[in-house]
Amino acid sequence: MKHRVAKLFISMLPQNGISRIAGSFGRSKMSRWYVKPYAKMYDINVSEIEKPIQDYKHLTEFFSRRLKINARPIEQSPASIISPVDGVVSQMGRIQKGTLIQAKGIDYSVHSLLGEAKKDFDEGSFITIYLSPKDYHRIHMPLDGEITSSTYIPGRLFPVNDIGVNHVKGLFTKNERLITFADTDAGEVAIVKVGAFIVGSVKVVYSEPYKRARRKVLKTAIPAEHFKKGSEIGHFEFGSTVILLFQNGQIDIDPSIKPGTAVKMGQKIGKIPAR
Repeated sequence: MKHRVAKLFISMLPQNGISRIAGSFGRSKMSRWYVKPYAKMYDINVSEIEKPIQDYKHLTEFFSRRLKINARPIEQSPASIISPVDGVVSQMGRIQKGTLIQAKGIDYSVHSLLGEAKKDFDEGSFITIYLSPKDYHRIHMPLDGEITSSTYIPGRLFPVNDIGVNHVKGLFTKNERLITFADTDAGEVAIVKVGAFIVGSVKVVYSEPYKRARRKVLKTAIPAEHFKKGSEIGHFEFGSTVILLFQNGQIDIDPSIKPGTAVKMGQKIGKIPAR
C-alpha cells in the first residue's frame, strides 16, 4: 500500500516544472548564499575542490564543481576500467536476455533504456552508479575510446534515490536521458546519463543535441573523437545516475564491486579479460 501511495505522489508532482524552477534558482545570484550551508549539510570535502568555496558564483556552479588536479587518481593499468563518477553502485551484473535489474523485483530492458535495439548488449554486463547531492558530479570516460554517437531521449524527472528506484517500475526508461556511445578495446560501450528530479540539465563536452530537440528522441552521429580514460565528457547540474553497458564477454567486473559499494572516479571497477 505504501509503495502505491509513494508512486502516486511522485507521479503527480510537476517534476519538470519544479526542476526548471530549481534550476533557475540554482543559477541565481541569491543562491550563492546557500553554497557554504550546502557544503556543510552534506559534509563535502572542500579541501579537494578546484577553487575556494567563496569564489563560486551560484549554487549550480558549486554542484558541478571541478576538483584539484590529482584529487582523483586514475587507475592506469591498460586493461583496467574505471568508475566514471563518484557515487554508490546500486546494481550491477549480467544482462539476462536483454534485461537489467533496477531493484529487487523490478527489471527493465536494454531496448527501452537505449530507445533502440542493441542486441550486442543483450547478454552483456552493466553497472548502475547513483550520485547523491554530496557527490562530485563530473562524468569521465571509463576507458580509452572514440565517442561515435549520442542519443537524447526526453522524459520525466522522477527522483532516482531509493524512493524512486524502489517504487517506480522502469524508472530509468521513463526519465530523461542522454546516452554516449564509444568504440573501445572492450567493444562498444554505452554511458547512460539519467536525469532526475531537480536535475534539469546534463552537459556534455562533445555536443549538446538535446538543447535543439527537447521534445523528441534525437540520435546524433559524431565525428569520432578520441578520449583517454579519465577524460571529462560531461557533468550533471545536480546528483543523478550513470549506467554503464558493456557487450557480452568484453569485461570482468571487479570482485570488490557489489551493490552498495561506494566508488570514486578513477577507481578500478573492472578489466578487459585477456584474449
